[in-house]
Amino acid sequence: MKYRKILLAYNGSHEGKRALLECADLASFLGAQTHLLAVASMPPSLFLTEGFVPEELLEEEKKRTQAILDEGIRTLRERGFNATGQLAVGEPVEEICRFAKSLGVDLVVVGHNQHTSFAARWWKGSVGATLLDYAPCSILIALSRT
Repeated sequence: MKYRKILLAYNGSHEGKRALLECADLASFLGAQTHLLAVASMPPSLFLTEGFVPEELLEEEKKRTQAILDEGIRTLRERGFNATGQLAVGEPVEEICRFAKSLGVDLVVVGHNQHTSFAARWWKGSVGATLLDYAPCSILIALSRT
């Protein structure tokens, strides 16, 4: 299969930056379109009993996430890519899958750190496990061993 469109689920972490560089290398080699997605999500503990998040908290999270997305796009553009980016608000796996389907991507790239504790591991949490079950395409896991 030829990967023509690649979606990087980018969160600005060390692992995310490693994934960004691997994604750039792969996209360059394949001549693939590159899209970044950053998801502004609120921890369930911040939801009020009525099931909503105060608007000011959501706006703060959106601004923080947009800055992360802008940094990722800037990094790719400095490397000569014409990358596009999208800010989504919601549950990360749902947004990654929704955006991957809407773009018709062939590959989703995510970062992962092998040396974090079991309880802290993003990949062992609901995001990683659920993404494996619901992604509409192949997934590349860029490992960070530091």
